[in-house]
Amino acid sequence: MSSMEQFSFGVDPISCHAWNKDRTQIAVSPNNHEVYIYSKKGASYEKIATLREHTQRVTSIDWAANSNRLVTCGSDRNAYVWSLNGNNEWKPTLVILRINRAATCVKWSPEENKFAVGSGARLISICYFEQENDWWVSKHIKKPIRSTVTSLDWHPNNVLLAAGSTDFKARVFSAYIKDIEKKPSPTPWGSKMPFGSMMQEYGGGGGWIHSVTFDAPGNRLAWVGHDSTVNVVNASVDVGAAQIIRTNLLPFLSCVWAGPSSLVVAGHDCELFLFSVNDTGNITFVNKLAVEAKSNSGKLSAMAKFQQLDRKATTEQDTAKTSTHQNSITQLSIHTGAKEAVTKLTSTGADGLMVTWNYKSLESAVAGMKV
Repeated sequence: MSSMEQFSFGVDPISCHAWNKDRTQIAVSPNNHEVYIYSKKGASYEKIATLREHTQRVTSIDWAANSNRLVTCGSDRNAYVWSLNGNNEWKPTLVILRINRAATCVKWSPEENKFAVGSGARLISICYFEQENDWWVSKHIKKPIRSTVTSLDWHPNNVLLAAGSTDFKARVFSAYIKDIEKKPSPTPWGSKMPFGSMMQEYGGGGGWIHSVTFDAPGNRLAWVGHDSTVNVVNASVDVGAAQIIRTNLLPFLSCVWAGPSSLVVAGHDCELFLFSVNDTGNITFVNKLAVEAKSNSGKLSAMAKFQQLDRKATTEQDTAKTSTHQNSITQLSIHTGAKEAVTKLTSTGADGLMVTWNYKSLESAVAGMKV
């Protein structure tokens, strides 16, 4: 079985993507105000829809698996919930976010009865549907956020919400809305969960938090920052103490749990890196999950090399990376499996590439290897 499949959506950077439930369709935004939906046709993808409602760059997309609804947010300070109508057309519903800065990230809750939107307005909008008025309304989580919210992830209990921001902090909040859900049970993160209360705060490092993620049970939280660190806290062991590993790699932009003790991160180094996390939260760098791109340098004649030098002052082999992605990886997502047992991962990047990685074969390739 091949360890990866790749598809190019063009030369424009892919700023965000989301899969539908059965992974037959993918929604991507090429760093502009539109969202394109592609359907898988064999080894290729065919564009089947274009969503045009945002007036500025789309910053985040999330596709609800069970209700088949898309939610998008953008720099125009808006979010839209997209649903298919009877003519198989995607129709948007405006969300009342009440923010005065760009919306930066969006995430459906596990039960899909609400979603969270982070923004540059130093707050998080928790959005839920109001039946009486037939629209999406929001409640704000503000304190003590002091800068742009860059990343969100829901706890499996549908109440707790992790948020990373550019004030160098990762936080866990309660997003409990009593109007639409029953009172939550106690968790290792805390027992009293009124809306907006901050359960925990971590940080003080030297970089923006780019990505946060709970593990499958919701007892561990991982995040990566612009200071090239990987951080994990295990609330069931010590909710106040975060483990940290500093690397000499370029900053990370995304992280996902790929198993009970496996964390995959990626970013400006254009490759996927595997870290191992034990029960107490200690982190170990295992290796990169890499498939080296084939080089054509051996096939170039001497004349072809001189022609490239004459035309560009360099040969393509001088600038081409050995990694599959040729520019920063902007987002990782789970393709097949769940956080407790991933078999395939998807990465999209600033090079316009989408790569589907056979995680199990890559993990096997680095088994027992330490760097």
